[in-house]
Amino acid sequence: MASRPVATKLLLDGPYGARFAGELAASTQGYFSSRIDVSAQPEGPDFVQTIARQHAIGVTSGQKFLLASWHGVPVTAFAASFLDTSVAIFTLEGSGLRRPADLVGKRVGYRRASEGDVVFDAMMAQLGLPRSQITKLPDRGSFEALGVGEVDAIIAAIDEQPDPSNPTFVKLNVIKPQDYGIHVPGLVYFASNDLIHDRPSLIADVLQGIIRGWQFAYRDYAQSVPVLAGSTGLPTERLKFELQQQRSLVLPTGGRIGDYDESRWRTLRDILLFAKLGEEDVPLARTVTYQFVRDVYRRSPDLAAPGAWSEEK
Repeated sequence: MASRPVATKLLLDGPYGARFAGELAASTQGYFSSRIDVSAQPEGPDFVQTIARQHAIGVTSGQKFLLASWHGVPVTAFAASFLDTSVAIFTLEGSGLRRPADLVGKRVGYRRASEGDVVFDAMMAQLGLPRSQITKLPDRGSFEALGVGEVDAIIAAIDEQPDPSNPTFVKLNVIKPQDYGIHVPGLVYFASNDLIHDRPSLIADVLQGIIRGWQFAYRDYAQSVPVLAGSTGLPTERLKFELQQQRSLVLPTGGRIGDYDESRWRTLRDILLFAKLGEEDVPLARTVTYQFVRDVYRRSPDLAAPGAWSEEK
């Protein structure tokens, strides 16, 4: 009897949730033509190294990917999940803090060594605002800390905010860095260089499946949310809320699912250098490829048709 081919691993950097809806939908709906084993990994500092070591495919933040590649981890990014950062700054609606300039002289909670910390600093620097006059409090980046007044603002992911059904829900103001010119890849798909080199058709198949998975997630919530709730373990209302919060990151107006651009990568490189988090020992041209996205859309023009997901339901 012929043995079944070994499945390729697609590892998610974090717990199952709406941010991985495209991958989970592709897996549950049979959009991969190859054997792909999708599984969540606990968020850890060595996630990118794990992908390289296991000759696998992964999805993680653009920041974590790029820093690892600078340190010599042999990986290549081939598409984006979130085309822009999911980082936002939240304040209580009644606080009157609605713009970055309003945060000068205030206390801002954040997670140490996080993407949000770097993006926030870049936004304030770009606007010429004095970061020295902002009190940044590490490990105070929770909505609880904001709600009880330990901080005036927090830096967190857009999909982490409490939804209206939450008993602790309060109305919030949201400051988005992309509204102030900070555009960087949010979540990116990448693979070990060996896998990219040896099995390019597999990468193309996975990317096509993921694109169809995201289309399924957003085409009709009545159909997709029950399926994805089963995969994620999230209550349906919470899952739908998170999908709605991240929708513009996955499906930007006039953009294509997965299709990042070089300017976002250059901005990310510049803000990581500005933050003194590393040195660009490996140039972008060797760590990021645009060819898979172009080829998939050229071979399957129907994937770019907006009619499949333009109307919110």
